[in-house]
Amino acid sequence: MKPSRDIATLIEIMAALRTPGSGCPWDLEQNFATIAPYTIEEAYEVADAVARGDLGDLRDELGDLLLQVAFHARMSEEAKSFDFGDVVQAITAKLVRRHPHVFADARGLSPDAVKDLWERIKAEEKAERAGVGAEGPGGTLAGVPVALPALTRALKLQAKAGQVGFDWNDPLAVLAKIREEADEIEAEIAAGRHDAAAGEVGDLLFAVVNLARHLRVDPEAALRRTNLKFERRFAAIERALAARGKSPREASLAEMDALWDQAKLAESE
Repeated sequence: MKPSRDIATLIEIMAALRTPGSGCPWDLEQNFATIAPYTIEEAYEVADAVARGDLGDLRDELGDLLLQVAFHARMSEEAKSFDFGDVVQAITAKLVRRHPHVFADARGLSPDAVKDLWERIKAEEKAERAGVGAEGPGGTLAGVPVALPALTRALKLQAKAGQVGFDWNDPLAVLAKIREEADEIEAEIAAGRHDAAAGEVGDLLFAVVNLARHLRVDPEAALRRTNLKFERRFAAIERALAARGKSPREASLAEMDALWDQAKLAESE
């Protein structure tokens, strides 16, 4: 078997790996449930490569993610449900159906109008599958996967509620809500109610996600960027301390805070 640019080769390799007797023992013992965590992990690694701006790594990580699709499709084919071709058929049909502004008569739409059209068509598809009204049997918020990262799930829940009018129309109103939630945390801390404070922290995070949504900021991406920034600046603190013959444990908070400010200033120059 030789490497190839042809997707058929990947499908053939996957079939060989899953062939009893001659395939890979590890691949053969996997099922949808055991592979799902790897699928999620590979998606995060794609996002990480994007955040780092590493296109070479992005190419490799996209390949790993594509392998996950091929793996699931192969297991489903073995179960006589669907194969890789059916996956491609489904997504191409969906893209054509949800882009009437490209493939049909709806023209001249703004990006916001395109997004609204996508969501409306998506809701109609779900209603048709369920054979009920557009909200479906589970209501407006149905269909948001529980397994999503909490920030992303909060974003999707808020967006769905916003589609039926349950939303603020001003980012400043959301900012006021954030201040309110912070005050409530302070009150619970002062009262010594740790469990209640924990609940208020969740409310604060939910409100911050809402602010991000109103500012058209992806909260997951924003937090990933801040995590990277924190890592970069803390590494600068460690290097500076090492030059002084110290470790972070041997330095005072005031000393590390001053080095943090220096690292921050260096990044802005």
